[in-house]
Amino acid sequence: MPKYSVLDQSIAAQGRPQGQAIRDTVAMAQHCETLGYHRFWVSEHHSHPTIVGTAPEILVAGIASVTERIRVGSAGVMLPHYSALKVAEQFRVLDALAPGRIDLGLGRAPGSDGRTAYALNPLAADRPNQFPSDVADLDAWLHSEPLAENHPFATVTAQPAGETAPEIWMLGSSDYGARVGAHFGLPYSFAWFFTDGRGGMEALSLYRDTYQPSKRHPEPRSGICIWALAAETEEEAQYHYTSRARWQLFRDRGRFIEMESPEAAAAHTYSEPEQARIDELRRTTMVGTASSVADRIRDLAEQTGVDEIAIVTWCHNETARQTSYALLARELGL
Repeated sequence: MPKYSVLDQSIAAQGRPQGQAIRDTVAMAQHCETLGYHRFWVSEHHSHPTIVGTAPEILVAGIASVTERIRVGSAGVMLPHYSALKVAEQFRVLDALAPGRIDLGLGRAPGSDGRTAYALNPLAADRPNQFPSDVADLDAWLHSEPLAENHPFATVTAQPAGETAPEIWMLGSSDYGARVGAHFGLPYSFAWFFTDGRGGMEALSLYRDTYQPSKRHPEPRSGICIWALAAETEEEAQYHYTSRARWQLFRDRGRFIEMESPEAAAAHTYSEPEQARIDELRRTTMVGTASSVADRIRDLAEQTGVDEIAIVTWCHNETARQTSYALLARELGL
């Protein structure tokens, strides 16, 4: 049976200050710890009207300080924006605050548009091409190990040193992350929710088939992140999903909006193609009673053969979102 975890993206809800989304993320981490989830990850996006979590390293520190057992980490840090040394230092500090509980999920994508990526680091235009070497440096610095032979920064160390170290995960929504994860012998998680599963099986197979065992991970360890929403009844679940369905209509057009309330989302007039798209989403998305959603999650776990599944849930009503995680925890036997 796979381990079950949570991805929280700090979603901006219409009618509430964006800062509340960050505070809700911290509260959700505490809630999910009591429910028995294995990990709690937070994402990195920039200049995004919907996803307002911009600094996972800070949010991880806040969550780690108010939790005791659950692993806490990033999904992920967008490494091309930053110096590998600085990321290593940040996560070594986090590990000092919560020894043995910190995860460092890494991505190559900008988590933003090109202009925003340039604003974040005008000198990093070529950094995505250096991603593999940056991963190698970061891994060495995190574990106080030597860098590559004749490395110009061979005498530089990342502090504070410690007996434990963050666990690196390679993330991705294409086969690139699978290749990098397999090459370095790192755990790999595919963003199933981001592509609606497209390319997921291929990326997982590529990862397993090309995996090169490492000292810390002699066997491949794979995961996926899925979107799911559960409620006591099918009607209630579909009601809360209305907000997400409308958001997905706009996403299909390349537009991103704050999460509307279900009432506001339902009050809009939709064209026939739009309504057909919403109906399709309601059929294919993991939304419904806890038992039906849990069954679909277990079926997908068996189909993919992954070791871990992270669940991401968007909802305008924060209580309904907390309830969804509680119902699924019960149904999944956490």
